[in-house]
Amino acid sequence: MNMISTLTRLDTMLAEIRIAARSPLPERDGAVAAAIGPHLADPELLDGKECPCNPDRYVRHLLGEGDGYAVVALVWRPGQMSPVHSHHTWCALGVHRGMLTEHFFAAGAPPKPTAAVLRGQGDLSHGPAGPEVIHRIANCSAEIAVSIHVYGVPFANFGDGVNLVLA
Repeated sequence: MNMISTLTRLDTMLAEIRIAARSPLPERDGAVAAAIGPHLADPELLDGKECPCNPDRYVRHLLGEGDGYAVVALVWRPGQMSPVHSHHTWCALGVHRGMLTEHFFAAGAPPKPTAAVLRGQGDLSHGPAGPEVIHRIANCSAEIAVSIHVYGVPFANFGDGVNLVLA
């Protein structure tokens, strides 16, 4: 049996992320985003993965982990959004299905909106750890959206290791 034929499309993306995640900082977030990109339009990417949505909030579903990072699918119902936040770790994301809006903010109390970028299927975003990149992801559309995110911490540390919530 050919080993390549037994790999799922998700396995292939995770293998490419694993290689990109070895890139040196500060290029790592961009390298990982580039590894996600070619897979986002694949309708079979998440075949076999249960990724239900929640009526109250967006949901993270673990897709895989590597040495010091985790890959998750976020499922967004219409109107759901993250809090305004920066990151304790590098991150990369891409839209797999639907349309999301990434809102950017300037530091302040409260943070001040500066821009909004529509992100459709195949669109990517990434950033380093630190307080200078403040954003919020929102599903302002009428359909469920799914995005793939990679954060530079193990999944067990997501609770306090990913977002620095600002508002």
